[in-house]
Amino acid sequence: MPGNFLTAEWRKLAIANYAIDPELLKPFLPHRTETDLWKGTCYISLVGFMFVNTRLLGIRIPFHTDFEEINLRFYVRFKENNTWKRGVVFIKEIVPKPALTFVANTVYKENYETLPTHHLWQQTKEQLTVEYQWRKQVWLSLKVIADPIPVEIAEGSEEEFITEHYWGYARVNNTVTSEYEVVHPRWMVYPVQQYAINVDFGAVYGTSFSFLQSLSPQSVFLAEGSEIQVKAGKRI
Repeated sequence: MPGNFLTAEWRKLAIANYAIDPELLKPFLPHRTETDLWKGTCYISLVGFMFVNTRLLGIRIPFHTDFEEINLRFYVRFKENNTWKRGVVFIKEIVPKPALTFVANTVYKENYETLPTHHLWQQTKEQLTVEYQWRKQVWLSLKVIADPIPVEIAEGSEEEFITEHYWGYARVNNTVTSEYEVVHPRWMVYPVQQYAINVDFGAVYGTSFSFLQSLSPQSVFLAEGSEIQVKAGKRI
């Protein structure tokens, strides 16, 4: 079994899910993967969350343990030994530290970009507010206000589909794909009261995704997250 490449906690994951035409994702599909649908719907998700207590190969890197990540991702599956592996493909992952970008892009062939980021967590008896911000010429944001008490994710739910993809896939070239496993327990979610999204999708993620600017998300979740392990990857 592969060893841990990275361990951390992923906390307070704000997830906005957009229903789109799967044909739009074909140019981004890694070799041997196919889009994974939920009840016939193809989703792409804008996700903001915190990395906490991060260790690379078991080592804490100074000034690189706690940081924000904001990503745009979609869902795929890959068949190996007659078993489907369900995973995600990242269009882009935004982090505040250039060293993180270098390692992820070099080792896993991901598409990281270094930008200034910021987050806000506030909790009262009535509400939990979670906001992630990043600056691409101007400050952009993903904000969720939710109930302060998390609940279990229901079996067979949309929340389960979105949060339980345990593999990462990235295109190396037209015939090679990078694969890695992400291990974590089942998450809980905070019932969302309201949300606000201020993102220039075209400027951040490219003109292929500028249409998201005028599209309302099908759903918005706020997951608590957990400790996670990212296993050493392989090529397929």
